[in-house]
Amino acid sequence: MSNKNEVVVIGGGYAGVMAANRLTQRDDVRVTVINPRQVFVPRLRLHQLVGETHEAVVDYQEVLAEGIRLVVDSATRIDAAERRVMLADGGTIGYDYLLYAVGSHGAEPRVPGAAEFAYPIATLEAAQRLRSVLLDTPATAAVTVIGGGPTGIETAAELAEQGRKVTLVCGGVLVAYLHPKARRTAHKYLAELGVTVIEGTDAAVTAVTAEAVELGDGRRLASAVTIWTAGFDVPDLARRSGLRTDAAGRLLTDETLTSVDDERIVAAGDSSAPSDLPFRMSAYVAYCLGAHAADTVLHRIAGEEPTPVDLSFPAMCLSLGRDAGIYQLGHKDETAMRLYFSGFVGKKLKEFACEAGIKHLATEAHKPGSHHLFKDGKHRPALLRAQRDDTTASVGRTTSAPR
Repeated sequence: MSNKNEVVVIGGGYAGVMAANRLTQRDDVRVTVINPRQVFVPRLRLHQLVGETHEAVVDYQEVLAEGIRLVVDSATRIDAAERRVMLADGGTIGYDYLLYAVGSHGAEPRVPGAAEFAYPIATLEAAQRLRSVLLDTPATAAVTVIGGGPTGIETAAELAEQGRKVTLVCGGVLVAYLHPKARRTAHKYLAELGVTVIEGTDAAVTAVTAEAVELGDGRRLASAVTIWTAGFDVPDLARRSGLRTDAAGRLLTDETLTSVDDERIVAAGDSSAPSDLPFRMSAYVAYCLGAHAADTVLHRIAGEEPTPVDLSFPAMCLSLGRDAGIYQLGHKDETAMRLYFSGFVGKKLKEFACEAGIKHLATEAHKPGSHHLFKDGKHRPALLRAQRDDTTASVGRTTSAPR
């Protein structure tokens, strides 16, 4: 019988790879990563794949520690009672500890015609398909990008820089995280690239057809290729496995990132909901949570009490083509500062952030335990106190209500 602690990581993205590498600090731990692809996908590069300026893939040999077993397959169910993971190919993998890092994917559009006629971009396969479609589409044809988040802006800018006629449709404001000054700068760069921006409540998309996009105010935009970037969802693996999740399907955990149902299951990244207060989705947050999740597992193996997560990195960066970008600094309460970097400096900082993510994973592969988190200290504890106060008040109102 093996004397190794078998740790299975479901998901080979930023969170899963960081966690897997960090777990190799102990010689008595054997790590298996389950991932549906043979390559690592830096998803924040997918708009570049569509624009033919990056392939958006990295060989796992560059970012995954030697000795980690990679199983190219998809997990279909977690049997927590038996401590095993069922795979799509019919096999199973047993574990002593499970690290749940299944990530996120593009939200299924609910607008009539969108699922049939709009192209998503949130996965490698979707981005590759979209690039192929664009290669077969004349450069003069109208392209509509739906979604005013970073992915929508970056995709619109990337394609406009190629000389394509691009319209960006946003049902709210462009990148809500940005300070109004930075948002005006983003508008300026998009205008310089020739992107037509339609935003506001009247710009809500009501239907998508093969040739057009219809808006709430009755406008009909001609569109040869429509790209859907609005919203993200998480896989329903936890819910299907009988584990408690939040309303969006993220695995519910305590502040150590341990499942509220099973201390042998720990979660990280976009698919985790510590204290039902999930962190903002980003590559940086994902691999930091991966590091903390691994530390939680290592503490449990050592017979030690795991520590609560303490994480903050209030910033956002986005590219606007290959020559400009915005790097927005923020407060720890996730509101934007007036301070941001734009233009060439913003572009360089965005590129540095993209490269740094891969470098952090590679460094952890060679020196497990080396990654350190930016600390929060005050903001998250305050959120937790407010949540507890709201819960207590709700219980008080319920118990004092007349019968």
